[in-house]
Amino acid sequence: MANPSQNLGYDYTVAKWFMFACILFGIIGMGIGTLIAFQLAFPELNNIAGEYSTFGRLRPLHTNGVVYGFMLSGIWATWYYVGQRVLKVSLRESKFLMFIGKAHFIIFMITILLAVVSLFAGVTTSKEYAELEWPFDIAVVVIWVLWGMGIFGLIGIRREKSLYISIWYYIATFLGVAMLYLFNNMEVPTKLVTGMGSWLHSVSMYAGSNDALIQWWWGHNAVAFVFTVAIIAEIYYFLPKESGQPVFSYKLSLFSFWSLMFIYLWAGGHHLIYSTVPDWMQTMGSIFSVVLILPSWGSAINILLTMKGEWHQVKESPLIKFMIFASTFYMFSTLEGSIQSVKSINALAHFTDWIPGHVHDGTLGWVGFMTMAAIYHMTPRVFKKEIYSKKIMEYQFTIQTLGIVLFFSSMWIAGITQGMMWRAYDDYGTLTYSFIDTVIALHPYFIIRAIGGLLYLIGFFMFAYNIYKSVTSSRSVEVEPKSASPMQA
Repeated sequence: MANPSQNLGYDYTVAKWFMFACILFGIIGMGIGTLIAFQLAFPELNNIAGEYSTFGRLRPLHTNGVVYGFMLSGIWATWYYVGQRVLKVSLRESKFLMFIGKAHFIIFMITILLAVVSLFAGVTTSKEYAELEWPFDIAVVVIWVLWGMGIFGLIGIRREKSLYISIWYYIATFLGVAMLYLFNNMEVPTKLVTGMGSWLHSVSMYAGSNDALIQWWWGHNAVAFVFTVAIIAEIYYFLPKESGQPVFSYKLSLFSFWSLMFIYLWAGGHHLIYSTVPDWMQTMGSIFSVVLILPSWGSAINILLTMKGEWHQVKESPLIKFMIFASTFYMFSTLEGSIQSVKSINALAHFTDWIPGHVHDGTLGWVGFMTMAAIYHMTPRVFKKEIYSKKIMEYQFTIQTLGIVLFFSSMWIAGITQGMMWRAYDDYGTLTYSFIDTVIALHPYFIIRAIGGLLYLIGFFMFAYNIYKSVTSSRSVEVEPKSASPMQA
C-alpha cells in the first residue's frame, strides 16, 4: 500500500522551523532557569552583570522563554505536522495557507526577539505570565490570529471528514488562549492617553481585586490551554502512532475533553485564596480545582490504557518511555494541584516553595518530556533520517528524571518546612522564626534544586545533540516507518 505522505506530499517546512525554534528557546529558557536557581542558593551570582543579571530581571525571561518560546514552538511544530496528516491535506495544496504558516513563524520570531530585549531592559507590566507591554501584546494577537487562520483554513480544505481528538484539543488551545489573553491584556497606554511617560508603558483597565481576578483567570488558564490541553493533543496523536496501538477509548477521550473544558476555566480562583476577593469566589475556585482531577485523570488513564498488553515497549523503546512518564507526571501534577487548592492545605502551601515545586514537576515531566518525545518521533519522518543514538536517549531519560525528582522533592520539603516555620508561634503569640531564619533553613534545598535543574539542562543538551546528529549525519530512512521510530544503538 502506498504511503499517504508520499501521495499527498506533506510539506514540513514550517514544522521544521518551529522544531529548531523549540530547541533553541529550550536551551535559552532552561539555561536562564538554571542560572537563577543557583542565584537563589548563592546570591552573589546576582551581580555578575550588574542589573541585567539580577534574579528579578532574569525570572520573567526564564518563564517567558520556556512558556512562550520553548512550549509554544513545540506545540506549533506538532500542529504543522499533525494537522496535515490527520486532516489528510498538504500545505503545498494552498499557497495562501503556506504563506500564513511562514508569516506565523517570522512574526513570532520577531516578537520573541523584541520581548527578550524589552524584558532585559526591565520593561514589564509586572503581571505573571503577562509581562509584555501593550505593543508586544498586539503582536501576540497577530501571531494568534495567523495560527487560527492556519487551523481553520486547513480544516476547511481537509479530505478527512471526521476530526480526530487531537484536532479538538488544538482548537481548544487556540480559542481558550485567544479569549483569556484579550481580556487580561486590556490596557491603557499612558503616553497615548495622558501625553506623559513612556510610549511603552501602560496600565490595566481593571483595578485592585478585579485586576487580580482577571489576571489569575488568565494565569491559571495559561497553564490549562498551553501546558495542558495542547500537550494532550500531542500525546493522543504521537503515542498511538509510535506504539502502533489505537487509543483505548475514543468515548473517554471526548468525555474528558468536554469536562476539562467546562471545569478548568473556573479553577483559577484558587490562586486568590485568603486574598481580598469574595470568599465564595475562593471557595468556587477550590471546589472546581478538586473536581478537575476527574477529567485530568480521565485523559491520563486513557493514555496509559492505550499501552494495555504492550507494556514491554516501555522497556524496549526510550521514546515510549518518555511518553508514558510524561503521562504519569501529568497525573501526579494534577493530583498535587488539586490537593494544594484545598483551603486548609493552601494555608500552609501558599507563597512557599512547594508551589514552584508543583509547577516544575508538571512542566519538566509532562510538558518537557512530551515535547521532546514529539520531536524525536517527527525527526525520522520530517528529515528522513534515523534517530542518531538510542543510547543517548536512554542516558538523557535517566539524567532528566533524576533532575526532576531532585527538583520537586527538594521544593516540597522546602515549602512545607517554610510553611510550618511561618506558622510557628510561642506561648505569648509571638512568631518563633524570623524570615531570615526560614531562608537559612532552606539553603540546602536551594542547592539541591539548582543541581536538579542543571541535570535537566544537561539532558536537554543531549537531546539537542541527538537531534542535530540525526539531521546531519544519521542514516537515511527510505520508507517512512508506520510505528516505532528507527533509531541507531
